[in-house]
Amino acid sequence: MKTLNDFDFKNKKALIRVDFNVPLNENFEVTDATRIVSAKPTIIKILEDGGSCILMSHLGRPKGVQEAFSLKHIINKVEDVLGVEVKFAENCVGSQAEDAAANLNPGEILLLENLRFHDEEKQGDKNFAEQLSRLGDVYVNDAFGTAHRAHASTTIIAQFFPETKCFGNLLAQEIESINKVMETGEKPVLAVLGGAKVSSKITIIENILDKVDHLIIGGGMTFTFIKAQGGSIGDSICEDDKMELALDIIKQAQEKNVQIHLPVDVIAANAFSNDADTQIIDVTQIPDGWQGLDAGPKSKEQFHDVVMQCKTILWNGPLGVFELEKFANGTIALGDSIAEATKNGAFSLVGGGDSVAAVKQFGFENKVSYVSTGGGAMLESLEGKILPGIAAILE
Repeated sequence: MKTLNDFDFKNKKALIRVDFNVPLNENFEVTDATRIVSAKPTIIKILEDGGSCILMSHLGRPKGVQEAFSLKHIINKVEDVLGVEVKFAENCVGSQAEDAAANLNPGEILLLENLRFHDEEKQGDKNFAEQLSRLGDVYVNDAFGTAHRAHASTTIIAQFFPETKCFGNLLAQEIESINKVMETGEKPVLAVLGGAKVSSKITIIENILDKVDHLIIGGGMTFTFIKAQGGSIGDSICEDDKMELALDIIKQAQEKNVQIHLPVDVIAANAFSNDADTQIIDVTQIPDGWQGLDAGPKSKEQFHDVVMQCKTILWNGPLGVFELEKFANGTIALGDSIAEATKNGAFSLVGGGDSVAAVKQFGFENKVSYVSTGGGAMLESLEGKILPGIAAILE
């Protein structure tokens, strides 16, 4: 696996695929700079070597050229984060981009305009990739968030750099963290899968049953498993057509000696609202008109005990409707447990949109080992897929 450390960037132009697809407010100000901060170590390493950086990224889902999606809006924030002046090219291909790249001196940074202003980017167009490739000497992919897409700038372009391509620090860290959970992690290994639907996690569950010793299933998924085993779940969310599958997963887990842990009690509410009446109730005995919206106190204790005995922990998905304050405690308690285990030497990886949002919201970001930057890419990795953006560098 080639990384930045395999190259000396002195007097080289590094063409870096970053993921600067950051949220903007109505004044086009960046509201969360995490992705820019994540790319900083790669960029600074290249500049310190005596090289220059040409940054390419997409922003949003524009239909053709749309001013609202221009990367010029983020220049100030990128400069703030990197502490270096950033030049801007108003196109990512063509003479304007080529001239700007050609005139770049060591220690300088050039940001290209939104790749997705060109349909060829998403189409994985070879000619477009070749035009991009003219801009730099070394291709660096540091965009884990788009590594599961076979786009021109994430995958196709790599073929024009047969010997001079590598992973950036962020992408290398992502690969390493997932490998720690899936391949090399110290046992016992625990996966915590939450969120609303079993259907969105089936392939992950099936793939990780061979890798883990414990599996905590929480969130809305719980109720498909409980109902399948004959429990009463009231008005709780449930995928009736996945009940057979839930029973099959339990059976597979038993055969592979994996312990599945489901909540034993829940905070049930008579409405999906912060103002609802609530009661703590056995997860198998939720009355009609009530729905389980968070893990209960006994479940939190049991889950804590499981977390504390594990050395490698993957957390994907919340244990309740954490967006509503009243039903956030299960997710917060799990975060506390994982933080404590991490402090005691366990390796913990958090990935997937909702769990990352929860980790940030409740201040666990620096209390776990690694927070993944790529939702879809992370999930596909856990499903056992080799992501096209990663494969292109390894080829």
